[in-house]
Amino acid sequence: MANHPSALKRERQAQKRRLRNRAAVSAVKTSVKRLATALSGHSSPDEVKASFTSAVSTLDRAAGKGIIPKKRASRKVSRMARQVNLSASTTSPSTSAP
Repeated sequence: MANHPSALKRERQAQKRRLRNRAAVSAVKTSVKRLATALSGHSSPDEVKASFTSAVSTLDRAAGKGIIPKKRASRKVSRMARQVNLSASTTSPSTSAP
């Protein structure tokens, strides 16, 4: 444990930041899991799109604040978008005329 006043203050600040960052990372994980559930649960395309938008927003916010690396957020968004587009193409009926 620190003894100097400045070190005590730094410890208090670090604890606040740690809690804030853990909450943000938890929010990111939750939003990504909600999208995965929507994709696997055969939800409506509107629900999937809403979940995807929410997940992208949460990831971008966390990356912008430096909680997760920007490239990791970009990679996750890219992979999620690919899954959403794949599910949209498989669930939508083909409109080709005979």
